[in-house]
Amino acid sequence: MQTSIDVKLTEYDLKLIEKDYDRISVLIDDTKKLNRVCRRINKLTKGAVVRAINSDEYEKKSCGEVLSISFPGSITAKYIDLIKWVKPGQLHDARKAGVNLAKLSGDSSVLIYIGSQKFSADFIKGYLLRQYSFSEYKTSKITKSRSATLMLNKPLDFKKSLEEIKATVDGVFFTRDLVNEPANILTTVEFSKRLQKLSTLGIEVEVLEEKQLSDLGMNALLGVGQGSANPSKVVVMSWKGGAKSVQPLALVGKGVVFDTGGISLKPAGGMEEMTMDMGGAGVVAGTMLALAKRKAKANVIGLVGLVENMPSSTAQRPGDIVKSMKGETIEVINTDAEGRLVLSDVLWYAQERFKPSGIIDLATLTGAIIVGLGYENAGVFSNDDNFCKTFMNAAALENEGAWRMPLAPAYDKKLKSRLADMKNVGGRDAGAITAAQFIQRFIKKDMPWIHLDIAGVAHTKSESTYAPSGATGWGVMSLNRLISDKFEDIK
Repeated sequence: MQTSIDVKLTEYDLKLIEKDYDRISVLIDDTKKLNRVCRRINKLTKGAVVRAINSDEYEKKSCGEVLSISFPGSITAKYIDLIKWVKPGQLHDARKAGVNLAKLSGDSSVLIYIGSQKFSADFIKGYLLRQYSFSEYKTSKITKSRSATLMLNKPLDFKKSLEEIKATVDGVFFTRDLVNEPANILTTVEFSKRLQKLSTLGIEVEVLEEKQLSDLGMNALLGVGQGSANPSKVVVMSWKGGAKSVQPLALVGKGVVFDTGGISLKPAGGMEEMTMDMGGAGVVAGTMLALAKRKAKANVIGLVGLVENMPSSTAQRPGDIVKSMKGETIEVINTDAEGRLVLSDVLWYAQERFKPSGIIDLATLTGAIIVGLGYENAGVFSNDDNFCKTFMNAAALENEGAWRMPLAPAYDKKLKSRLADMKNVGGRDAGAITAAQFIQRFIKKDMPWIHLDIAGVAHTKSESTYAPSGATGWGVMSLNRLISDKFEDIK
């Protein structure tokens, strides 16, 4: 499992500038009055810093962008990075600055000085998030270790913040690793094994096998995986950091390790990307890891349904009718609308067993949400305005795009089945909404619920705000902040 790079905290010391670092990075918040570090670098480079910040190239840069000076005079470092800061900069500008520096620094050892800049935590968070790479299956591997030394006026005061940042980043990286893995490696069996290793962090992990799922009546979930040689599983992860009397928040993730569409087979073009169809389960797993690493004072249950949707002689057919754990019957019109079948049983099980105070499900559920929102925002559906507002605020603070979508009884009419209690699809129009309406049928009355359709944000072909192309880890930071702000220290 990949973790965030090593960050060393050190006290303010001008002598460090002349040490053997690959890069020295400084924040320029006042071009008229340079801080002591910048003045020292400027002297050693015979005025290069002043010439650079007065150049047209620097002037054209926006807040958080970086101008680099190559092989700067008598300084040992190969590069001096000048980070432009325009007052009053905001949280997201600091994140952007960290990301931009990380993209430049690569496999370097970096000395960073940002003075008393109040967004230092967000700067280093952006820096660490963008230091991710997935090269597990490349024969030519990176061997040089990356490191950052953060020079602060009061480093001890920043130690706790850094530990919490690294815990969150490690959770994001765990999610990215899982989502980036190919399906021949990350089978349902391998996925469950990796989740079982979270027990070393104090998370209680339980794996429900097919016989147990059948006894529980999870026929909707089992129907999705019945065409695969890989067994279906449900993994339950429990973090008990809060008071015993407090009911947990439940996080539920769709974990389709590969989605061919089943008998309703997808087109060949782009099908290789369906290794990411377990993105919801990946986010739940990464969030649980982050909570455990920072020892969150909250009770949270993470549940993931792990299946593989394959076409075979035993696969579920269009027209099949299955009985869910809730007891209601579902006519399977399209076997490629499988994620909602998985979620329906796991959501019902979570409510029946754990009686949570609220429930959030995450799934790479529909192509329709991508048509509506592109790759910038996840679709947010909820039956509780206050719960939803709290999540939206957390997502905004973490700069993870989210947009609330409607729910209404009128959409339920599209799920009416002639043969069963409901069908699993409602047609092409409003596809993401009817999918959410389907899932809502398995949410108990008065249960605060949020459904996150992350099909557009879990995995991108080009780089995203905090990640290179591929898995983004979207959602871990927002859920972690939501739990920190609203579910910790409740008595």
